[in-house]
Order: sequence, then structure tokens, then C-alpha cells
Amino acid sequence: MIKKILFFILFVLFFNQLEAKENTMILKLKDGDVEIELYEDIAPKHVERIKKLIKEKKYDGVVFHRVIDGFMAQTGDVEFGNSNSVNYDIRRAGTGGSEYPDIKAEFSSAPHERGTLSMARSSDPNSANSQFFICFKSAPHLDRQYTVFGKVINGMEFVDLIKKGEGPNGEVSDPDKIISLTLK
Repeated sequence: MIKKILFFILFVLFFNQLEAKENTMILKLKDGDVEIELYEDIAPKHVERIKKLIKEKKYDGVVFHRVIDGFMAQTGDVEFGNSNSVNYDIRRAGTGGSEYPDIKAEFSSAPHERGTLSMARSSDPNSANSQFFICFKSAPHLDRQYTVFGKVINGMEFVDLIKKGEGPNGEVSDPDKIISLTLK
């Protein structure tokens, strides 16, 4: 009986370790690696989508098409923003998404602060798909209006080095890109 209990405890501990590792992703940028914790508890459908696209390698080569200094860096257009794809079109980057349906909003009380990852969307709150942004600074005006799904826990200094855009929309010419995005 004691052996069964010990086996059960070890099994649970091992499974929890595997699950914890699956809730961290590594964003490889030109200047270094960024470690990101995923918030599966508050945005399960969005985290599920991000993980699916990571496993399909859809984010590798995707550009940061919109970067506003002091605000955020936006990426994730796997349709038109992937510099490794035949469909790459920097003029259309930011208008595409994945082949999967849009995701219903999962708004929460998680704040938009430095290092927060949140899903980009159109004016329709239920239009998030593959695009996301990383906040450079606190942006409380976004709270409860965009789905927060993670936070940078290591390497924010590399996010700060992403090439900034110009003008009010932060349009970037010759943008930096995601070298790779993997689950840890």
C-alpha cells in the first residue's frame, strides 16, 4: 500500500513538472532569449492557440510589424508577417492571422504592465487569432479590454532592443523578427 501511495505521489509530481514546463515559452530574438510565463489559468483558449501555433512553427520568422516606443511591440501575423513565407508582404503585415477561427475574448483583471503579453484584435473583442503584443510600459487603458495571456519573466532587456517604428501607428521598415518561438 505504501509503495502505491509513493508511486502516486511521484507520478503527480512528475506530471506537474511536465505541465509547468509547457507553460513557459522561449522567444528567440536577434539580441537574446526572452523567457515568458503563459497564463493558462486566466486565458486557457488563447494559451492553447499560442501553443498550437508554436508547435507548428508558425511564429518562426514572423516580424514585429508595429512597434511604438514606450508602448508595445506587436507581432504574430503568421499569414502575411512571416518573412520565411511566400505570402510575406510587409504592407499587409498586421492584417492576417492563422487558418484557425478567431477566439472569444478572455478578459481578466490581469494588468497590462511592463512585460505583459496580450492578444491583438480588431474592434471586435472576439477577433483575436494569432497576433499579440508585448508591453514596454504599463498601459492601464488596455486592462479588461484585451486578453492577457502571459508575461516576460526573463530577458525584457532584449524586448527593449526591438527596432522601433515610426509615426503614430509604429510602422516598421525592415523590422526585427522572431527567430524562433518554442515551449520549454
